[in-house]
Formats: sequence, structure tokens, C-alpha cells
Amino acid sequence: MSSRLSARSLRLVVRTFSELCITVGALIVLFVAYVLLWTGVKAADAAEGEIETLHSRWAQEPAALSPGPSSAPSPAPYRDGKPFATLHIPRFGADWEWPVLENTEARTLQKGLGHYSGTARPGETGNFAVAGHRRTYGDPFKDFPRLRPGDAVIVNDGTTWFTYRIAKEPYRTVPTDTAVVDPVPRRSGFEGPGRYLTLTTCEPEWGSSHRLIAWAHLDATRPVSEGKPPDLTG
Repeated sequence: MSSRLSARSLRLVVRTFSELCITVGALIVLFVAYVLLWTGVKAADAAEGEIETLHSRWAQEPAALSPGPSSAPSPAPYRDGKPFATLHIPRFGADWEWPVLENTEARTLQKGLGHYSGTARPGETGNFAVAGHRRTYGDPFKDFPRLRPGDAVIVNDGTTWFTYRIAKEPYRTVPTDTAVVDPVPRRSGFEGPGRYLTLTTCEPEWGSSHRLIAWAHLDATRPVSEGKPPDLTG
């Protein structure tokens, strides 16, 4: 009698454990689907909305499409969490376009790329530094390791196209290495003040223990009124 009870109890334990494993597995699958699919859908919609906001704003500011006198006042500071430019990397695809928003907070990077507050504006002397997700929230920098010297990184602020050129293959470092976004970035190979751009993302692809960095220098500018630069039309 006792042996039958023991066997029955053992089967109950095994069945309960099996059901628990199946439940946990299903939850993991659902979570992965959420991370891979739903955050991507949300990010794509959010990024599209931010780009539409920019285009609408630029359309309502026709005076900004022509350069003003040299004595024009300094531009207004960027607003936290708000878009101010779009960024294009032809290496990642002809239609690859993401909005650039002010600051690199988590909620900002869920809607696009984030500008490191305090770094230069596009085209300014200094270092225009931008962060983006490698994976999740649209995977904007999924193909980051594919960047190569000479690749174009193009920024549009509504008045000007700024074409930067990647200077070297991506550099791997740790998150505490903040010197990579200095005005003259450490280990970039740049030897003095200039008009630079820094892109940063997480490394490895599905982790965040390190960072991948890509540096570029300003190669050309073009008024928006003259159409897209050659790297976007060729």
C-alpha cells in the first residue's frame, strides 16, 4: 500500500514539475517574441512619428531653409527627448533613416537615436555623438560591425545635409570609457580639433557589457534646397 502511494506521489511531483517547465518555457517564448517583434513594431511606429514631426516642423519654417546673416543669434538649445535631425547610413540600406532626439535616456532610445547632450551639433567644430540600440526597439544599429572606412553617415537638420565619412572600423571598449565622445575622441586617430561624429552601440549583439564605437569626420555639406547628397541618390 505504502509503495503504491509513494509511486503515485512521485508521478504527481513529476507531472507538476513538467507542467511548471512547460509554463515557464511558454512565458520565455512569449517574452522573446515581445522583445524581438513587439518592441520593433513600437519603435518603428515611434520613429516614423518623430520623422513626420520633423518634416512638419521644417515645412512650417521656410525661413530656416536659407542661411541667415553671420550675425544671426545662436540657435535655440535642443529640447530633451525631442527630435532635431534625421540620420542616414547608406551601408545599412537605401531606406535606412532614423530620427535623432536629444539625450540618451532609455525612453528616448525607444523612439530613435539619441544625441549625447553637451556634445556638438551637426557640422560644428567638436564631436557630434549619437547612441542607438544594437538590438530591440527596431534594431537601428544591428549592422554596426559592417561599417568600414569611407562609409557615409549623413545628417539632415532641416537646413543642411552633413556628410561624414567613417575613419576606421568599429572600436570595442567598455561603457565607462566616456572619452570616446570627447571633442577630440580618444583612440579615434584624430589629432586635433575638427568636425567629428561618433556613433555608439552595445556589444555583444545581445548584451551590453561593452560598446562598439565608430568615428567619422565631416566631408561635405549641402543645403537642403539643392536636393539630397550624392551618397543618397547614387
